[in-house]
Amino acid sequence: MVSHIQTYRKAFAMKRILAVSGVVSLALTLAACGEDDTTTDTGTTTATATEAATMEETTTEETTTEETTTEETTAAAEGDDIVDTAAGAGSFNTLVTAIQAAGLEETLRGDGPFTVFAPTDEAFNALPEGTLDALLADPQGDLTEILTYHVVDGEVFAADVLEMDGQTVETLQGGTFTVEIEGENVVLVDTAGNRVNVTDTDIEASNGVIHVVDTVLSPTP
Repeated sequence: MVSHIQTYRKAFAMKRILAVSGVVSLALTLAACGEDDTTTDTGTTTATATEAATMEETTTEETTTEETTTEETTAAAEGDDIVDTAAGAGSFNTLVTAIQAAGLEETLRGDGPFTVFAPTDEAFNALPEGTLDALLADPQGDLTEILTYHVVDGEVFAADVLEMDGQTVETLQGGTFTVEIEGENVVLVDTAGNRVNVTDTDIEASNGVIHVVDTVLSPTP
């Protein structure tokens, strides 16, 4: 009887030992899994933070570059006076040469503002043969008179000109021409009675505005 009891007690004790060992093993396994999860989460969080920082730096650099480009473009535009604007257009080469020959470059680079009715190269080429050469040969004479006849003090935009039908406009030369509105077309009638078409308008410069004309205006009858 005693031996059976002892055998039963030993079997029961062995079961308890195995049960406790199982619990301990399970606890260790769960703990290990928890550490792995924590490590993975931490690594993921670190990677995400690094990617966010990289994206932010890239966005900041792109924004800075765009702002710098915009500032440079604005600064360049603000520096283009009437002479620079005419030279950059590519269709007023003769006009720019004449302005420089007549000594008017400094004036037209001044504060102004000025409104210039600018003849194209084709307009100068349409002058009678030998006329342009004669004008350039005596730049302080008739050339200066003609050029200043194309300049008006102040900024006069196309919208303003369209309200000036029948009005006379005084030029820096001292003479006047008359504005006539024909539908949506603007025609300038000079002292000689020539009817000159305005073919393009509102070319803005830092010190004024340029309107394009297809004929050289004449300040003399």
